[in-house]
Amino acid sequence: MGNGLKFFIDKIVNLQSDGDKYFPVGMFPAYRDNALIGYNRPDTTIFFSAIIAFTLQSVRENCDLETQQKINFVISKVVQNYPDFENKDGLKTYNFWKTKPSKHFPNGYLFRHFEHFRIPDDVDDTAFVYLTSNPEKDEILWLKEKLKLHANGSKQWIQNTYPEYQKLKAYSTWFGKDMYIEFDVCVLSNLLYFVFKNDLPLNEHDEASLEYIRSVIATARYLTVPFRCAHQYPRTPLIIYHVSRLMAAFDPVQLQPVKEKLIEDTIQLLKETKNPMDRVILSTSLLRFGIKTERIAVENFTARDFKNFYFFIAGLMTAYENKILYRISSNKIFHMHWLCEAHNWTLLAEYETLWNK
Repeated sequence: MGNGLKFFIDKIVNLQSDGDKYFPVGMFPAYRDNALIGYNRPDTTIFFSAIIAFTLQSVRENCDLETQQKINFVISKVVQNYPDFENKDGLKTYNFWKTKPSKHFPNGYLFRHFEHFRIPDDVDDTAFVYLTSNPEKDEILWLKEKLKLHANGSKQWIQNTYPEYQKLKAYSTWFGKDMYIEFDVCVLSNLLYFVFKNDLPLNEHDEASLEYIRSVIATARYLTVPFRCAHQYPRTPLIIYHVSRLMAAFDPVQLQPVKEKLIEDTIQLLKETKNPMDRVILSTSLLRFGIKTERIAVENFTARDFKNFYFFIAGLMTAYENKILYRISSNKIFHMHWLCEAHNWTLLAEYETLWNK
């Protein structure tokens, strides 16, 4: 194992919270940010901690014994926080924020006072919690049934999408009985990772979700209108990163027709991309497919290289199904960006691992 990987793991270990007023023991500090309006707040979300745990799991086998033990310890400390984000009524779904009581928009001044901004549990956080915490088989089967109840067409039909997707019975991002239906290609990729990892039989909602992923690639919408394809991850490099992770791990037959297009588009985008971290995740995506790229000297990266890179957003207007409000929802002034230094180091550890393979 190279010194680079050990260096990145040590960086991550050092950033894990020992417990303070914003971040409980075992969580990774994250911040919600909108530089356009000078907004920045510490954000007590389980999202980054869970995806760091998930990614560290994938690099663990390539580490020496001492580093493996460090990773195991990091993950165990993350998992101890999961109960605080569990469904408020004790169901085994999970929320972006603490639930008992609701701590939506924590450490802020305005949004946390309004019930309107309290979000339901979501399939993205839930998938990562399940992927990192060894749930019982009956819990996995329960979740698979629960997901059906919130798929498109089960109670209502999606509005904020293209006409040809409105009757597609894909999964929605959200649980919650009154929540609108939303398709996000990255969220669906993460959820389907959970489905394939647990060898669950595919139902009509799994097939429809795979069809959505296939279609946004085949139509090149993920290149031209990424926000319409992924409200939470509204940039093409992020979509490529998530879809390629699913495809490389399980090679679903439904996505094989767009595999070459995805690879060719990624190669082209990598030639054009200047942002250092976008270059990392695009290169990671190609390495997953066994395609060697020009080496990125990630061992020389500092926190300065993380500037202007964000992995996840909330679009404050995407919840509205009014067509005029939805049209302005892609404007960056309405976007809250989430930043997490530890997750950026984790992405570098992942790149280093795949490169050394």
